[in-house]
Amino acid sequence: MANSSPLVNFVIGGTQKGGTTALDVFLRQHPEICMAHSLKEVHYFDQEKYFAGTPDYRHYHAFFKPGPQHKAVGDATPIYMYWDAAPIRIHQYNPKMKWILALRNPVDRAFSAWNMERQRQADTLPFKDAVEQEAARCRAALPLQHRIFSYLDRGFYARQLRRLHELFGKENCLVILNEDLLHDHQGTLLKVLQFLGVDETIIPPASKVFHHAYEQKLDPELQARLTEMFRADIRELEQLIQRDLSAWCPK
Repeated sequence: MANSSPLVNFVIGGTQKGGTTALDVFLRQHPEICMAHSLKEVHYFDQEKYFAGTPDYRHYHAFFKPGPQHKAVGDATPIYMYWDAAPIRIHQYNPKMKWILALRNPVDRAFSAWNMERQRQADTLPFKDAVEQEAARCRAALPLQHRIFSYLDRGFYARQLRRLHELFGKENCLVILNEDLLHDHQGTLLKVLQFLGVDETIIPPASKVFHHAYEQKLDPELQARLTEMFRADIRELEQLIQRDLSAWCPK
């Protein structure tokens, strides 16, 4: 397929540990939706190596095998929302790209991400130390962002969403909450299918939205302190998405 003919028309672009894996599983079951054929996360627009010169989208398109029945082709790579260069690269590829963003309480998200990296043995610090040293540790990746230690930084959703609204328009950004996937499967999937313009009468069956039971509990005092850190951003996000987020940040 030629570079000038966009193929992928939606991304599940955020957030890590927000329910994107479950959403990818749901959408793969729909006959009019094509996701990447051999993996969940393509990681094309967040890789500097593909953008050293003029990007050759043939490498990107090789991950997808759409058929004539597919009306929507999607890439589920949640770092796209967070990665500084990804949105503009995606806009240059397809300015009409639709974004699905599954967001989660940023403190819970950070703790979940740290648990994932600890289990992978990518981070040996306790969570409290990891967040207290985040800024210093992330400087090692400059001028890029850090892919592992950016536990808190990824959770400032308002600034990330504002950028997407400016580039793609609010009408091309669908925000759902992790709680929506957990507690209102049918209603949430209906919104997603309507947003993508596919047959909304075919609702994939409910499946587990993966939340793990962690060996360690998040310290309540640390949780409260981190919640205060996110308070202003959560309030701004409420205005952007017109949703009550008081469960994330009690008043």
